[in-house]
Amino acid sequence: MALLRSQKSAVEDRRRGRISRPDRTVSRVVTGTGGSAPLPTRRSQAFALLVVAYFMTIVDLTIVNVALPTIGLKLHFAQSDLQWLVTAYGLTFGGFLLLGGRAADLLGRRRLLMVGLAIFSAASLAAGLATSDTFLIVMRGLQGFGAAVVLPAALSIVMNMFAEGAERNKALGIWGAVGAMGATVGVLAGGLLTRYIGWQYIFFLNVPIGAAALALAPKVVPESRLRAERRRYDPFGAVSITGALVVFVYAISQAPQVGWGATQTVALLSLAAALLVAFLVVETRVEAPLLPLPLFRLSTVAGSNAVGFLLGASFFTFIFVGTLYMQQVLGYSALTTGLAWLAASVTSVAFAGLSQMLVTKTSAKLVMAVGMALIGAGILWATQITPEGSFWHDLAGPFFVAGMGTAFAFIPVSIGALAGVTERNAGVASGLLNTSQQLGGAIGVAVASSVAASHFRTLVHHGYGHAAALTGGFQWALWVCGLTGLVAIPVTLVLVRRAEVAKAAATTRQPDVPVGAGAG
Repeated sequence: MALLRSQKSAVEDRRRGRISRPDRTVSRVVTGTGGSAPLPTRRSQAFALLVVAYFMTIVDLTIVNVALPTIGLKLHFAQSDLQWLVTAYGLTFGGFLLLGGRAADLLGRRRLLMVGLAIFSAASLAAGLATSDTFLIVMRGLQGFGAAVVLPAALSIVMNMFAEGAERNKALGIWGAVGAMGATVGVLAGGLLTRYIGWQYIFFLNVPIGAAALALAPKVVPESRLRAERRRYDPFGAVSITGALVVFVYAISQAPQVGWGATQTVALLSLAAALLVAFLVVETRVEAPLLPLPLFRLSTVAGSNAVGFLLGASFFTFIFVGTLYMQQVLGYSALTTGLAWLAASVTSVAFAGLSQMLVTKTSAKLVMAVGMALIGAGILWATQITPEGSFWHDLAGPFFVAGMGTAFAFIPVSIGALAGVTERNAGVASGLLNTSQQLGGAIGVAVASSVAASHFRTLVHHGYGHAAALTGGFQWALWVCGLTGLVAIPVTLVLVRRAEVAKAAATTRQPDVPVGAGAG
């Protein structure tokens, strides 16, 4: 009876002109059983599972950082190759996110979520069993591919479960807080597991979590996909953009060894540029592009993704460089290093609620700019590190400030990057946001490693001791990270439209309108 009264009221509203047409932004779910959005209890369960899946993929961005010296020793890594354990994950993660998002839209988001969880869990198991450096790097890349399938599917399901407005704003606030927390929790978890159980368990940890999520997903997560007569893909776009990114990162990582002006470096950078141009040409001509370029006509979407890239390039790289400084210069163990990062993690969690409130009550654009200013300032503060430094004197302050910045930056970036996106592009927009952040981190780590290595060699050549030369290299890398974070401030002020992001963060709830039953 309540349903009949609700339908009757809706009809009367339309007759009176209150509702002229259904809202076309992403606020709907097509379920496999022909229903609409799940009931509140089931929706909460689904959201919890999706957050856990997301958290797992973010934790793995940094969980290997503190274990790098141990892994390098056990598997006989060359020092210059250790960064590939971080870069391989970030590169495949970011490189395939757009393809994962489009596949989720067309094949079914829950289905792709489960495929991604299976790949991620299997690759984690294999990584823990690795006995050679090459095999472990390949498995880290496969982990990244699995994460690239999981993440856009999970986020687009969240977008479809919650209407744009107060409900989605709250969900994305939690989502952003988890992202801000996950990177630093990964460092702590890596330290604990490496110290007390063994480095292999930083990978084995994912297996039972992934298996549980796989078992629960069909029971609590609704299926949704686009209704389309034909399923079209863009394999040439996927190959060209992923190839461009792989070649670019490889060129940057090898430049300190072979020289920035060497034929190899110039040739690889030229090839990366050519592949990028090919990608843009392909995207303008194919029927179903991997990345619909008109998305960038939404200024706030474009600006938020640019800020997301700079956020990944600054903060994720800061974790990488800070971890190396603590272990290689200060001599911290994996556990001590992980505990040190608690300052940033706890701060991020503590300020997440305030950030969400400010996004809703004031200006999401301003909160985004303040967050990036804090990240940049915190990292630049860390450039004062010394070879004889200590946590409380050199790192506690920068960690606190940068951690606060992540709480203020992640949430409005998540909201702005999805503001006004239609249901048709839900998965692509989700993939684009995470692509920006993960590629920022992968490229940032590659650039920072190259800068640190180049300056280290210069200082050694001029007679500096090992610790002093390492510290000098890390200082230069931190300057790059910090300035990268500050560049996001003018990007935010110029590109992010206050009205657009304010509408996405609005407190008024929009009506849920189910899209055709039985399409799942």
